Amino acid sequence: MAETGGVRRKVIAIAAGEAHTLALTGDGDVYSWGRGTFGRLGNGSEVDQYFPVKIEFNLRDKVKIVGISAGAYHSLALADDGSVWSWGYNSFGSFWCECCFFDSRIDGQLGDDGENSFIPRLVKLPMPDGSETKDEMAPKISSVKAGSMMSLAINDHGSLWTWGNCPEQETSSERGFSLAQTSTPISIWNFHGQTVVKVACGTEHIVALVSTEEKHEAGALDLVCYTWGNNNHGQLGLGDTEMRPNPRIVEKFNTGSPWAPYEIACGAFHTCVLAYRKTESVALESVCWTFGRGDNGQLGQGTTRKSLYPEMVQGLPENSLLLSVDCGLFHTSVVSSSGDIWSWGMENGLGLCPEATFTESDGGDALTPRLIGKFPEPVQVTCGAAHTVLLADGGHKLWAWGRGRNGVLGNGQENDFFTPKVVSWPPLDEAGPEAVASVENPEGSTENEEKLSGVMREMDVLRSKLSVMERYASILHGSVFGKPFEEDRDIPVSLRESGMFDIAKEWERMLESSDRGKLVRLQMFYRNMLAGVEDKMMKQRIKEMIKECLESSSASTTR
Repeated sequence: MAETGGVRRKVIAIAAGEAHTLALTGDGDVYSWGRGTFGRLGNGSEVDQYFPVKIEFNLRDKVKIVGISAGAYHSLALADDGSVWSWGYNSFGSFWCECCFFDSRIDGQLGDDGENSFIPRLVKLPMPDGSETKDEMAPKISSVKAGSMMSLAINDHGSLWTWGNCPEQETSSERGFSLAQTSTPISIWNFHGQTVVKVACGTEHIVALVSTEEKHEAGALDLVCYTWGNNNHGQLGLGDTEMRPNPRIVEKFNTGSPWAPYEIACGAFHTCVLAYRKTESVALESVCWTFGRGDNGQLGQGTTRKSLYPEMVQGLPENSLLLSVDCGLFHTSVVSSSGDIWSWGMENGLGLCPEATFTESDGGDALTPRLIGKFPEPVQVTCGAAHTVLLADGGHKLWAWGRGRNGVLGNGQENDFFTPKVVSWPPLDEAGPEAVASVENPEGSTENEEKLSGVMREMDVLRSKLSVMERYASILHGSVFGKPFEEDRDIPVSLRESGMFDIAKEWERMLESSDRGKLVRLQMFYRNMLAGVEDKMMKQRIKEMIKECLESSSASTTR
């Protein structure tokens, strides 16, 4: 493929959060799309974006972004000067239910004690010697990783730093496992004398590939796999469900093992490792191993049971070189160097079935890998909670499938897609006249561009209004029922089917379907509301009586 647009339009990395996606171009620009709640898109608002939008960074001259990562509701970026930038969710302060049901809490994954951030802000990283003065010779951050509610970074000396809602390190085995909320990056001291090369994290567990040497040579098969944190589903791969506050070696990928790990990924409660078989042969055998929770088939082992030890994924072709892997909440995807991409796990909304007969009504989870398709020059695959994005064509094209709500798939639509669809790339405002007007009609190009610009402005206004209404509905629904508003479950039947809302019938239907807990909450809500109304009416009546009394006294005095 010709390099239309050159490096600027070429994507070199992608990352997916719970319902948003990031893309990094070769010249250091970062784009985002999908759900905007909590400011996770970094474009200054909470409005959903259905097409890629550019994120602005307050960088010094000649400094550019070279790395990105997406957590559930926050995002990270790394600049080539070693600075780390964060935006999105940082605390419960602006969550929909702060008014009634949750205490304010700061998780700190943005690296400070502040509120949620709608734009990138600099993470203050401590110096190795504890000073606050920046030393140009000090180690620089070389990679970043965002988990569910935590953030991680590796410096160029191979030291690992964590902050946010992370497993708390323990110097004594008596205290056991706990999570700590910290906004200050903390060094993981267990790897002194070793080099942390790669890291991944799930909801409450961390996986790291560590070189036994103080300096790791690229391509060397000397990495060891460590895991620590929550282990309630066996996601640490240590043969039990015991929590581990400190890193432990997964024996399947120890120095004496025939397997050399080279890629890792974490779902909410499961872990995936790509490993080579150590051999003298030039041809490398690449295998995918999984462990942890498996009740939706996310382990790809043909069952729904959990696995306490690493086990090979069943059904992937032999002698293929697996290039990239990632995990969603309950699904896993892997792509080979030949361009074949497989997915397995929870089917609903993920487009995991490649057969032409597959429809949305077909249920069931994929317990073994299913071939999604074949793509030219694959680069990377990334998974959100219920969507998957593939970067291929040497970095010039992106495909996405799965849940499409909030514009997560980047194609301008909200529909779920069960087969890969092209993401709108390059962005419309950078695509050039040929992308929005006919080349044979250059005179009409300007007019078409103006029309497109007007339509895009209208869409932005509508999305802004929709975002406000969604927040209003969430707050109101949460105040009454104590749980988030879910469109599929909570939109009234009459409104969904006919567009007309019969409030009396819907109220009766809602009461009939409510359990005792819901009815009690309704009673409390309306009792409090009614008490407020009665109090207000009483105060107004008192004011009226006082006014009448004063007017009567004034009239008597005049006479």
